[in-house]
Amino acid sequence: MERYEINRIIEKFTKQVDDLDKNINPEKLKKRFLELNNEMQKADFWNNPDNAKVVTKEANFINDRLAALTSLNEKLNGVIEWFEISEERTEEWEILEKDIKKLEKELDEFSIEVLLSGQYDINNAILEIHAGAGGTEAQDWAEMLYRMYQRYSNLKNYKYEIIDIQSGDEAGIKSVTILIKGEYAYGYLKAERGVHRLVRISPFDSNARRHTSFASVEVMPEIDDNIKVEIKDEEIRVDVYRSSGAGGQSVNTTDSAVRITHIPTGIVVSCQNERSQIKNRETAMKLLQSKLIQEEMRKQEEKLQNIKGELKDIAWGSQIRSYVFHPYQMVKDHRTNYETSQITSVMDGEISDFITAYLKAGGN
Repeated sequence: MERYEINRIIEKFTKQVDDLDKNINPEKLKKRFLELNNEMQKADFWNNPDNAKVVTKEANFINDRLAALTSLNEKLNGVIEWFEISEERTEEWEILEKDIKKLEKELDEFSIEVLLSGQYDINNAILEIHAGAGGTEAQDWAEMLYRMYQRYSNLKNYKYEIIDIQSGDEAGIKSVTILIKGEYAYGYLKAERGVHRLVRISPFDSNARRHTSFASVEVMPEIDDNIKVEIKDEEIRVDVYRSSGAGGQSVNTTDSAVRITHIPTGIVVSCQNERSQIKNRETAMKLLQSKLIQEEMRKQEEKLQNIKGELKDIAWGSQIRSYVFHPYQMVKDHRTNYETSQITSVMDGEISDFITAYLKAGGN
């Protein structure tokens, strides 16, 4: 890089950090942290474990955010100092360029986290994939998306576990529910809600014709134990059934899988990942709580969009992204117009650029 290029980059970084400082308002956060810290010092603080968990979580969040902002300021100042004393085409200049690239990545990631200010954005995510009409084609596509989100979770160092999965008739899956654990998992993955379309030469068609397949993705925040949604016993129907899964020694010979139907809304949830019916019921109830909260959030969004005069169609068939494997290669997000020809990378979980484009465009 030339000196004028680096100087321009430093000016951009400085503005980014200044904007972050204004958005975060560190003085206000420090004041709130002191309030929380004083509360945590009280002798009876742990007498109410649920409240203690909420207070501790908020304090840790504020501490991490302030520490991240301090670190970015220090790194920016370090880059500026290096720039002032370095000369071009030296070993120090190479170190400076590496520091700039590293700082640029950290600034972008932190800027996105600051955008994630929704009530549940920091929570774990519950992600559901459902194959659309089309039998084996759609079920295979649903499994391809399932693999994509597993790879994405690995790239983000998120943990994941399968809550429920329904295998396809011949190949693929009919549906899967995954709990993805990690900070801001919901905040990021909420960008994936909607219908995903695949265009390809079908591996299941002996005439090698081009097929279009659809699968829907739904994402909900996992709700903390301290957040309760009132669900009356008379509002639900609980059914138990035998879990599907691996054969041999792993086969489950008891009716441990649980399906819960919320009668007022028609919402149905199921869980079969545990051998214990009690544990499966607990997980299914948590999943139902998350779905009810998501439904309420959706209603609020629709009201707001009605006020703005632009209610978006969120029904089945309103694709958010197309994955074209033939006659050319392209993945395009129809909400932001962000696109790439790197199909293999996308299917290997590299979808962060799509998510970032959505969040920067004001997606919620």
